[in-house]
Amino acid sequence: MKTKASPSLSSASSIQPSHAAPVRFEMWRRIYSRLGRYWKAAVVAILLMSISAATQPALAVIMKPLLDDGFSGNKPYYIWAIPAAVIGLMLVRGLCTFSSNYVLAWVANNMLLGIRREMFERLLSLPDSEFRRGDTGRLLNRFTIDAGNVTGLATEVITVIIRETMIVVALLAVLLYMSWQLTLIVLVMLPLSVYVSRIFIKRLRRINRDTINMNAELTRVVGEAIDGQRVIKLFDGYERESGRFQYVNARLRRFAMRAVSSDAAMSPITQFFVGLSVSAVIAVALYQANTKGLTVGSFAAFMAALGQIFDPLKRLTNIAGAMQRMLVSAESVFALIDYDPEEDKGRHQFTGPVKGRVEFRHVVHRFPDAQSDTISDVSFVVEPGQTVALVGRSGSGKTTLVNMLPRFVTPSSGTVLIDEVPVEECTLRSLRAQLSLVSQDVVLFDGTIAENVGYGSLHEASHDEIHKALKAANLSEFVDSLPQGMDTQVGENANMLSGGQRQRLAIARALIKNAPILILDEATSALDSESEHQVQSSLELLMAGRTTLVIAHRLSTVQKADKILVLDAGRIVEQGRHDELLEQDGLYASLYRMQFKDPE
Repeated sequence: MKTKASPSLSSASSIQPSHAAPVRFEMWRRIYSRLGRYWKAAVVAILLMSISAATQPALAVIMKPLLDDGFSGNKPYYIWAIPAAVIGLMLVRGLCTFSSNYVLAWVANNMLLGIRREMFERLLSLPDSEFRRGDTGRLLNRFTIDAGNVTGLATEVITVIIRETMIVVALLAVLLYMSWQLTLIVLVMLPLSVYVSRIFIKRLRRINRDTINMNAELTRVVGEAIDGQRVIKLFDGYERESGRFQYVNARLRRFAMRAVSSDAAMSPITQFFVGLSVSAVIAVALYQANTKGLTVGSFAAFMAALGQIFDPLKRLTNIAGAMQRMLVSAESVFALIDYDPEEDKGRHQFTGPVKGRVEFRHVVHRFPDAQSDTISDVSFVVEPGQTVALVGRSGSGKTTLVNMLPRFVTPSSGTVLIDEVPVEECTLRSLRAQLSLVSQDVVLFDGTIAENVGYGSLHEASHDEIHKALKAANLSEFVDSLPQGMDTQVGENANMLSGGQRQRLAIARALIKNAPILILDEATSALDSESEHQVQSSLELLMAGRTTLVIAHRLSTVQKADKILVLDAGRIVEQGRHDELLEQDGLYASLYRMQFKDPE
């Protein structure tokens, strides 16, 4: 069965701006289609913003009656009416601004909740090959930074665009009402300012993309320093790691300064055109005043409206930077959401535990871009209840072969069968329910011992079942000695436990699952002799009655296997029991002599 290699998430996220128009439109559509789910709240926020926007030109309009009639004494009640109107307008404006901001924050956080849920669901369904690429920093960055940017900036953009546009339109209406001649001067200058700003917008988009990529690199470097802090200290890697961090940190600073310079340059450019507009307005207004065409109150109201229009225009211009950050982050987020999940086209479901007959039939595998096959025409059968060991030099294909059973790796050709059913015809959940894994790299989650042993949804383990599993794994005495017993928190990656204890917890977890097929991947290779003995006795109990595939470098752990397959360069070169293989004096015997003294 041939498989088509799919692009990595890092390459999938690098949507280039050369096809900018359709990409940007699609990003806008996808972002705001999510906001549309909360359209009722959005409508309320827009109404509140409209009321807030309407109060701003009203403050400018008040200037005309104040100067033309208020100071002349023609209308004495202006003494209290105009101050009361100003206070009322400011109260309404403040209340509406607060309420609209709160409603939009509610919308943004609900959008963020949904997007992160979609991202995490897709993360769990990604093919195993995607995780082997080691792009952890990039994946984490999507959740912590990119998703927040999309939702936070989406509501900021819509707030600024709607509210400030309403304010500008209302103020323009006031300007036209006071003097259409002066307003024309302003309208001529505005397009020039917008055109110049667009030049900086393109630069900001490119800088923001570089910044996001470098943030992912920073996450990776810091994560490696945390995980490898002991190695750094013991091997004196301070300078190397500091150098790596300083390089990434300096690049981030450089990108940040470029973004600031581009963003900041738009303000003085806008202000320059504002200055030209104001100068021309004053000149024309003075001319109209001399010809009795403009009153002092009208001019004051016009200038008040004109003075207020520049702030919303500036915010509309500056929102371009936020829009570019939002779109770049959206590309990253949707690259993860859109990534093809691992293929699950199978329809066969095992209704109960399988007998456990495993067959590899003419299996071939080659990784994408590899020059040669990792596995070359491998065939063998494991009968129910048998233990088959896979041994060989590093890189001989043992792990790749076994990973085909749970479909973490797909054969390029050939078939893997369980009870005569090809694994590609099985649903993933049904297939993996038949398998248990104990490996050298034990994965335990932050939680209690009981939660880790009874982990998963396939079986709701009782307190008694967990205790029996711990006892079978030779761990009950240790767990009972803890102050909180099996309710003790194991911490991040169970660092409070020894290697042997972690292995036995993994064995207890496999016992709870009670799957008919067991995979042991170097389960004791990292342990000392005493821990290995304890773990081995637990493994023998776990293996009883189960079909077991064992990957091992320590040949002492496979001497009791029903069959040993010796792999070299992706092929089975020898097979048989321990004694038979020693008699053949081939590769297995050579590997055995390297680990043990020759009896002679």
